[in-house]
Amino acid sequence: MNENNFLKNIDFGLILIVILLFSIGLLAIASATRVPDTFQEDGLSREVKVQTFAFIVGLIAIVIILLMDYQFVGSLWKLIYVLSIGVLLLVYIPGLGVVRGNALSWIDLKVIDLQTSEVAKIGFIIAFAKFLENKEDEINQIKTLFQALIFMAPFLLLIYKQPDLGSMLVFVFIAAGMLLVARLDWRYVGTGVGLAVIGGMNADKFLSQTQMDRLFAFLEPENLSLPGNYHVMASKTTIGAGMIRGRGLFQGVYHKGDWLPVQETDFIFAVWVEEMGFVGGIVVIGLYLLLLLNLMKIAYKAKDKFGSYMVSGIVFMFLFQIFENIAMTMGLMPVTGITLPFLSYGGSSMITNMLVIGIALNVYKRRKKQGMFSTK
Repeated sequence: MNENNFLKNIDFGLILIVILLFSIGLLAIASATRVPDTFQEDGLSREVKVQTFAFIVGLIAIVIILLMDYQFVGSLWKLIYVLSIGVLLLVYIPGLGVVRGNALSWIDLKVIDLQTSEVAKIGFIIAFAKFLENKEDEINQIKTLFQALIFMAPFLLLIYKQPDLGSMLVFVFIAAGMLLVARLDWRYVGTGVGLAVIGGMNADKFLSQTQMDRLFAFLEPENLSLPGNYHVMASKTTIGAGMIRGRGLFQGVYHKGDWLPVQETDFIFAVWVEEMGFVGGIVVIGLYLLLLLNLMKIAYKAKDKFGSYMVSGIVFMFLFQIFENIAMTMGLMPVTGITLPFLSYGGSSMITNMLVIGIALNVYKRRKKQGMFSTK
């Protein structure tokens, strides 16, 4: 494939949005890790180096993804499904699985800790998209819906057992969104919402004590003795300190004294808004809106249902994570530890986000023609 053919039909607008979000995130991480204050002595922080490395790896992965037809990947959906579940089971291998944030959801690769649910998300989206395409004409049959639940069950149960409520909710939102796109009857949607409400009312029967404490903390935001409430209070104060135009890049006060917890990951949005103000926050939200609209356009223009379902899953994945993280920093949602795509520090999440962007670019590139690895 020559260079001109490779670059043809690439959505450079989507790539530009991702680069802008990554750049903003890198600046915020540099500020959160006090790089400007310590650069002469220590150089760049480990977080900045890891984030940059993960982004470069992601760019290389995108190039590789674009070299193959996504339909070829779809033909391997059963293998991908099994491997994705296998990845979640890796945390139980002694010496490999490690606990982070009270959850056994990471594996230690020495160079980097990998969150297994991040990898599994990609496999789930690919496999579930193919499942929906195969069941397109039967989606509203009870038998098909039962099969869909069985399909999702291993992912939800394994992540629930870790336990990682935040990641489990991401999977639920992805699956629900993809089912909606597949034109699930609204009667079933209503039933699902009803069951979710009943489940929420009986959350104490299946959530861990730590998760229940976080739920109670959300319902009693003024009680700083409850876990997470201090984080949210510090985050809201930090955001408010930015006012309209912010203190200026690298001029933040609250996060420099480590007053704001987990500032380079969960609460990176607060770091950015303190320094760049309401205007900076609106810029980030605007870029996310453009990202989602661009992905929705790709889903709409996909040449087949498989491509459309995949990109729709990516849209709902990003939508939930963006909304939950930003709302969490303002006290509008419970603290779940979900990262902000492309901004929060984390090699696993950055590579995952880049991989799904690669999938979307692949679908867009081949929206009009068969690819070199096509199965049709």
